Amino acid sequence: MIELMVNGIKRQVDVVPEMPLLWVLRDELGITSAKYGCGVAQCGACTVHIDGMAVRSCQSHIGEVAGKSVVTLEGLDNKDHHPVLQAWIEHQVPQCGYCQTGQIMQAISLLGLIPEPNDEQINQVMSGNLCRCGTYPRIRAAIHAAAKKKMAEK
Repeated sequence: MIELMVNGIKRQVDVVPEMPLLWVLRDELGITSAKYGCGVAQCGACTVHIDGMAVRSCQSHIGEVAGKSVVTLEGLDNKDHHPVLQAWIEHQVPQCGYCQTGQIMQAISLLGLIPEPNDEQINQVMSGNLCRCGTYPRIRAAIHAAAKKKMAEK
C-alpha cells in the first residue's frame, strides 16, 4: 500500500510504485480534473501540485509521491472565490476546456512563485502548457487579473 495526501485527505492505494500519478488519480481515486494529453510531460494537461509545486502527473510515479501532498483542481482552497478561477471566468479563457485544469494549476503555481509576473515571465512559465484552441492571450490576461486580485486582497 502506498500512502499519500490527496486534496487534504489521507489516501492509500494498492498499485505498483511505477504507476503514473495521473492514472492513480483518475482510475483509482476517481479524480478526473487532471487530463491525459501526451503522456510525456510535454502538454501540461495533467498538471497537479505536489507539495505546492506544479508537476506533470503523467510522469510522476506514485512511488515517488508516497507521503507527499497532492492537490488537484478539486482540492483548491477557497475554490468558489479563488482569484485565478474568478479571473478565468471573467476573461472567458476556456474554449474547448480540455487543457484548462492544467493551465489553472500551472498559473496558481506561477503566482505563488512570482506574485506580479510580466508577460515574459508568464510566457516562460506557462510555455509547457499547450492549448490547441490558442487561448494564450486570454490566459495571459487572466493571470494578470488574478495577480491584481491577489495583491488587492493583501
